[in-house]
Amino acid sequence: MAQNEESNVRFWSKFHGPNMGYIEEQYDLYKVDPEAIDSSLKNIFDEHGAPNWMYQTNGAVQPQSSTTSINDVKKLTSAMKLVEAIRRYGHLEADIYPVGRNKNRKSELVNPNSYGLTDEDLKNIPASWLWEEAPSGVDNGYDVIQQLKKYYSGTITFEYDHVNNDDERKWLLERIESGKLYLSFSNEEKKQLLERLAHVEGFEGFLQKTFVGQKRFSIEGLEAMVPMLDQIVKHATNDKIENIMMGMAHRGRLSVLAHVLGKPFDKIFSEFHHSPDKELIPSEGSTGINYGWTGDVKYHFGATKDVKEGDDVSTRITLAHNPSHLEFVNPVVEGFTRAAQDDRSEKGYPKQDVNKAFGVLIHGDAAFIGEGVVAETLNLSGLPGFNTGGTLHIIANNLVGYTTNQQDGRSTRYASDLAKGFEIPIVHVNADDPLACVSAIKLAYEYRKSFHKDFLIDLVGYRRYGHNEMDEPRTTQPQLYQDIDNHPTAANVFAEVLKENGVIKSSDFDKIKEQVEETLRGIYDSMKENQCGEAEAKGMPKALTNSIDKFDTAVPLDQLKALNKGLTKRPDGFNGFKKLEKILKRRENVLEEGNKADWGAGEALTYASILQDGIPIRLTGQDSERGTFAHRHVVLHDVKTDDSYCLMHGLDEAKASFDVRNSPLSEAGVLGYEYGYSVQSPNTLVIWEAQFGDFANAAQVIFDQFIAAARAKWGEKSNMVMLLPHGYEGQGPEHSSARLERYLQLAAENNWIVANVTSSAQFFHLIRRQAAMRGREEARPLVLMTPKSLLRNQRVASAAEEFTEGKFQALRSQPNLKISKKNAKRLLIGSGKVMVDIEEAIDKSEEKLDWLRVLRLEQIYPFPKEELAKVMKELPNLEEIVWVQEEPRNMGAWNFVDDYLNELLKEGQTLRYIGRPDRSSPAVGEPNVHKTEQNQIIRGAINQSKGGDSSERN
Repeated sequence: MAQNEESNVRFWSKFHGPNMGYIEEQYDLYKVDPEAIDSSLKNIFDEHGAPNWMYQTNGAVQPQSSTTSINDVKKLTSAMKLVEAIRRYGHLEADIYPVGRNKNRKSELVNPNSYGLTDEDLKNIPASWLWEEAPSGVDNGYDVIQQLKKYYSGTITFEYDHVNNDDERKWLLERIESGKLYLSFSNEEKKQLLERLAHVEGFEGFLQKTFVGQKRFSIEGLEAMVPMLDQIVKHATNDKIENIMMGMAHRGRLSVLAHVLGKPFDKIFSEFHHSPDKELIPSEGSTGINYGWTGDVKYHFGATKDVKEGDDVSTRITLAHNPSHLEFVNPVVEGFTRAAQDDRSEKGYPKQDVNKAFGVLIHGDAAFIGEGVVAETLNLSGLPGFNTGGTLHIIANNLVGYTTNQQDGRSTRYASDLAKGFEIPIVHVNADDPLACVSAIKLAYEYRKSFHKDFLIDLVGYRRYGHNEMDEPRTTQPQLYQDIDNHPTAANVFAEVLKENGVIKSSDFDKIKEQVEETLRGIYDSMKENQCGEAEAKGMPKALTNSIDKFDTAVPLDQLKALNKGLTKRPDGFNGFKKLEKILKRRENVLEEGNKADWGAGEALTYASILQDGIPIRLTGQDSERGTFAHRHVVLHDVKTDDSYCLMHGLDEAKASFDVRNSPLSEAGVLGYEYGYSVQSPNTLVIWEAQFGDFANAAQVIFDQFIAAARAKWGEKSNMVMLLPHGYEGQGPEHSSARLERYLQLAAENNWIVANVTSSAQFFHLIRRQAAMRGREEARPLVLMTPKSLLRNQRVASAAEEFTEGKFQALRSQPNLKISKKNAKRLLIGSGKVMVDIEEAIDKSEEKLDWLRVLRLEQIYPFPKEELAKVMKELPNLEEIVWVQEEPRNMGAWNFVDDYLNELLKEGQTLRYIGRPDRSSPAVGEPNVHKTEQNQIIRGAINQSKGGDSSERN
């Protein structure tokens, strides 16, 4: 409401000159829509009404000189700019660094002098002109600047200018500038927080003294992380969140395991003696830890803990196992989270509830900005097939990466700057201020709860020791560590604050520390002798040695026909692409007598029959809906409306969800995500498809550290399938080889299955067998080389009886070859596409080939040694075994199978290789050269003479 007329005239008399026209223009807009103009001018018009000169009479008060009014407007405008600069750049001089060269930063961007303003100038500007919601006691511009600097340049500061959503920005600004984000602590709660920090510090100090020189990657310098995680658990349990999925690297992991996950201290101590206890399964209020049989170092293990509230389990906390590859656990945890959110019990896409679970990722400052998998994972956060409703990110910022300083480790001011590209709000907070730290977590949690988006906290501390406790950091960071050596711990800093405020006495903190030391010493001294004894090596689970051929995978013909008919359904009014619908219509009769189902039809029947069995399927990859090679078309698009329809969702027989998603152009991130999904939901058949198998090597860390070895290291089971298109068609080095040799090199202890099948029915039985193993002790991943050019080749198509009878054949006889066991002198063995090429060459050959016996090795690992030995016994005149492959000699399966084949040789028999010679690149880039080489291999394989690129072993 405007004040009295005389006061208003006096106010407006200050303004004159060129600014009068601008103010008149803004007032005209104000009359139409008060919200359409700048809030500061709106406040002025609300308080003082119309500019008096717009209705001036001869008796009106005359304006002052133009110099004075222009200067006043400039001062007001400058003050407005300063206020916005503090909101935007206040972090540049915030007190967020406990130690180091940035501890006492100043920035000209938030200095009033940079805007031509003095304290007196600011005091002459009403607070409401600059800050509409200025709190009580903030009366003028000077007060506004001081108060906003407390909010934006204290031990906690904010970056959210990059967030483009207006509702989110307003929400953040209101909580920051109202002070609502700061938790209110009673004196008792402050004492409890101090006690928590003392326990964390005492635990790390006890390990340092008791196990001298052993690595533990201590949390010291970032102790506030533990009470921050406590707050997350508290909020989650209050909201009845079912799962908190956590991932972190090794820094501070032992403290998190001990204090947040409740891993027993004696168990941790025993691991320093190299003798972990037996596996623990989570029970009421317990911590579940699984070690596998080869084990891992203590700071890589994860754990689970159930937090009870009343009679029901309220929240399960899971800390994922993580190797030394730091950030690669990120997508794994996101997969855990999505799997815990999805309801897969009905057909169609799973129903997601983002309030059932959420993820917490703790990053290293050097790794967050340095490792590309972080960006891959952040990119998943907004995608419909991969979002998890917001993840809480904490950067455990210890100012240095191993021995590398920040100026050598990143091109950005902050490690957190990567998050700006994904519009993730960022809070920087000083790890020495635990009250600010837990307040930051509250803000992060509430933001996630409100907007279901990611939030990042940059927890800025330091590293008390070197990268590990055996390192000497003073050789590479001498000044920083001089500062750290002279800096009190976070618990001591907080204790001093509480002493000054009269919350505790001087002796209280000493008593707390003594009690912590006494408790830990008592646990350690009371440990049984055998807990500190020599560790014994474990063997792999007996279930992994069981036969996996026991599962019945055939499906009756009437059921298959019903499923195939269901795949032809379309919603009413659906306008399919005519050319595609014509192609799909050919599948209608593939199960009739005399017809065959090609790869695409066989794959569709595979998934449909698995859904009929009530087993959910999740299939992702860069082009998985259509298929990179346009063979699948499991999702169709209406040509008029662009609506989509999934063939599997129209099946009346489906009893579970089918979740097919095109993924972003990412291998490591998406494969890690799918692996995590498969671990968390073992009863789901999770399938990841590489665009070309060659590109899977961009996810090699996930294969090496997780999929191949996780069960042996951590006891973590997965049943996922990886489809890797593989085959030599003259398309060059990056479109030929899925690097089969790498998966075979990793094959041991029945850790996974590696296969290369050559018929749609073989695929059908193999994938159905994989689905049947879900959730069982026999479960293991499947690495499957899949075809490209063979997708439409009728030589891989299968008749109906091949689906309705039999099982998967690890060793398969070459089709269409007359066998003379008595005359066979050469046993030709190979795997994959080359064997189809050989089949075609044999059909065209005019030579009598009764001297030749040909086998296809469809499952390379586990190697079917007994089946092959049985075949060899039936060949009394066998002279040689020839292994044929289209990959170079140092690639493919040769260096894996040769040992098995050598063991089967009898006296007088030889083993020979036919294929390309050793090469550094997997394939030639010239199609004509490829064709020539391929023909030489085929001729050498079926020519009775020993020609072609070959080598012999006796």
